[in-house]
Amino acid sequence: MKTEENAPQTKEIKQPPAGAQEEAQRKKLSSGETLQAVKRLLPYYKPYLGTMCFDLLCAALTTVCELVLPMMVRRITNAASDGSLTANIILTSAGIYIALRLLDAAASYYMNSMGHIMGAKIETDMRRDLFAHLQKLSFSFYTDAKVGVLISRLTGDLFDVTEFAHHCPEEFFIAGIKIVGAFVILLGINVPLTLLIFAMLPCMVFCMIRFNRRMKDANKNVRKEMGELSAATENSLLGIHVVKAFAGEEKENRRFAGANKKYYGVKAYFYRVMGAFGCVNRLFDGLMYIVTVAAGGFFMLHKAINAADLFAYLLYVATLFASIRTIVTFAEQFYRGITGVERFGEILDTAPEISDKKDAVPLTDAKGEIVFSDVTFAYEESGPPVLTHLDLKIRAGEHLALAGPSGVGKTTLCALIPRFYEPTAGEILLDGKNIADYTLRSLRDNIGLVEQDVYLFSGTVRENIAYGKENATEEEIIQAAKNADAYDFITALPKGFDTYVGERGVKLSGGQKQRISIARVFLKDPPVLILDEATSALDNESERSVRLALERLSAGRTTLTIAHRLTTIKNADRILILTEEGVSEEGTHDRLMRQNGLYAQMYRLYST
Repeated sequence: MKTEENAPQTKEIKQPPAGAQEEAQRKKLSSGETLQAVKRLLPYYKPYLGTMCFDLLCAALTTVCELVLPMMVRRITNAASDGSLTANIILTSAGIYIALRLLDAAASYYMNSMGHIMGAKIETDMRRDLFAHLQKLSFSFYTDAKVGVLISRLTGDLFDVTEFAHHCPEEFFIAGIKIVGAFVILLGINVPLTLLIFAMLPCMVFCMIRFNRRMKDANKNVRKEMGELSAATENSLLGIHVVKAFAGEEKENRRFAGANKKYYGVKAYFYRVMGAFGCVNRLFDGLMYIVTVAAGGFFMLHKAINAADLFAYLLYVATLFASIRTIVTFAEQFYRGITGVERFGEILDTAPEISDKKDAVPLTDAKGEIVFSDVTFAYEESGPPVLTHLDLKIRAGEHLALAGPSGVGKTTLCALIPRFYEPTAGEILLDGKNIADYTLRSLRDNIGLVEQDVYLFSGTVRENIAYGKENATEEEIIQAAKNADAYDFITALPKGFDTYVGERGVKLSGGQKQRISIARVFLKDPPVLILDEATSALDNESERSVRLALERLSAGRTTLTIAHRLTTIKNADRILILTEEGVSEEGTHDRLMRQNGLYAQMYRLYST
């Protein structure tokens, strides 16, 4: 067995390259990507199809008022021109318009309340699916990922989807009705003038598409840098004790300032593109108005249109332009939403490297015999192997200790058993069956892990212990704490088992956190136990308490112990010494001491 130094360097996940100003990057963006994002979003509308349809009906009702008003003005103006205007016409028109406005108010309330709630429900469903998928992804994904970036995708990106999911169909539906409705009505007033104005729209749409692509590109970079900023912030705040211990505040300020400035740069570029987008559309807006007024004036000069018709025409053109301006204004929100959906999809499209086989079966009544058969492993396909052609048999109930210099593959060997990583070659058997033939959940349910770097969740002591077993009773939790030699210090805490432990257990000492993690495994009661340098970071008094708890925990279980303090593994049934050349020594403590080899040298060195 050949070994190498640990895992690959951290790298960033699936992030688009920076530089929104680069033309090459703009060319990569296409309407196909936007269509793909919309297709990904459509299934999330299915549970709320009734709400969506009624929302669109309300949107259509709100549009009626704007289309009817110019017709009323035209009727009253024409009646006034030919002397047929009466109080009845005025009051009837006013009554109809008031009724439509009441209907419009009710429809607007539904759109602004239930429509937004529907968007929030879609966002909630997407966040649920994204979080569930993140739970399925393998350790290798998290080796490469930045937690701050993932949090940004779970929160900021999907928040934009709420507005997008509601407003996207609604605004485009309203704009479509207004444009088509205005076109039909205007054709009835004056065909040549209508065709002249609408002939300018393709040029306007062309400019909108070009600028929209640049906005989409720029917004992707804004989202990317926001994730980087979140990652930098999280990294600094989680390590605040180290920062203060090394007086690194200024260094962290400079690092944050760099990320903050980069975020500002891409956001400023986005707003410049958005400003140019709005500027071009306002120019088209003004151009179409002057064409309407000038051409309409010539038509009036040649008696092809009267004053009332031109006035109504201008109102409809104003409605048409308002619709286009709405689309322009919505473009920023639209592309923020599209970007959020695309970044959501980037993670959802990442397949777990380790998953259940189709014919995987649950592991039941595990005995704990583990066999490594010609196992080779490398963290990267083209990287150097960490383990090479390893053959090892661990008997059920045996306590096997692993020792040796850092970086020779001890932790890697143990991480392969619960399938945190897959062997590059060879197989690992548990009770005579390849571990890949068991379901992941049942396999990991039968393996307990106690590590040097204890992670406690932000919550109470009780919640952290109960994490080892779903629906654990109070008696079981208390017994687990007693078995882990944690009961006395827990009951001495201000609120006992209901004491809040803080972020990552910051309110507890290292020994206390370790004993809570041991209680968690006691509650789980697995037949296979992995102890990864569980006492190496503790003081002598804490180590003694934890060591006694671990001895109780490992009794009757197949146990693998990784240790630097060799005094903690004297009583192991078998000790393996790993070096860069492989397994160099094997045996009990007494036998290895008599051999006077590497183990004996290390033991004398570290026990003095």
